[in-house]
Amino acid sequence: MPVLSPTSSPTWTDERIELLKQHFEAGLSCREIAADIGVSRNAVIGKLSRLNLTRSRAVEDRRLERSLAPPARATRAVPRLQYEMLATIYGETDAPVVAGPIDDANRCSLLELSENRCRWPISTPGAEDFCFCGNSAPDGQSYCAGHSRLAYRPNSRARMMRG
Repeated sequence: MPVLSPTSSPTWTDERIELLKQHFEAGLSCREIAADIGVSRNAVIGKLSRLNLTRSRAVEDRRLERSLAPPARATRAVPRLQYEMLATIYGETDAPVVAGPIDDANRCSLLELSENRCRWPISTPGAEDFCFCGNSAPDGQSYCAGHSRLAYRPNSRARMMRG
């Protein structure tokens, strides 16, 4: 659409407004009205709003639409996905995992990080002692085994469901 300057002709002439009202009464969509008149869809919506023209729909029609609509798809909880990921990494065990000490001999800077090194941040970014864990991480994982247990812990409800 060309940009109209203040000296050019106005967008909404009397003829266009009458055409808008006729098309609206005929039940055309805003997109169809816009294409026929030669303005944007948003211009049509704005003008309809300023003219206080609305399509009345009975409440019963809306309720009927909602009842015919398919039910919303349930989303999977993130903690469950995290649990499944940990189960594939460490194997499915019912025994609680004991988090042992994490080796701190391999700490490294950002420039020393590689694909198979743990990216767990140590200290506060910007501090002089800031570094990363640097221990070896399983293929495709961001963290070593010890930090994965910390990063991917399911919430307490999921732990209670598992027992």
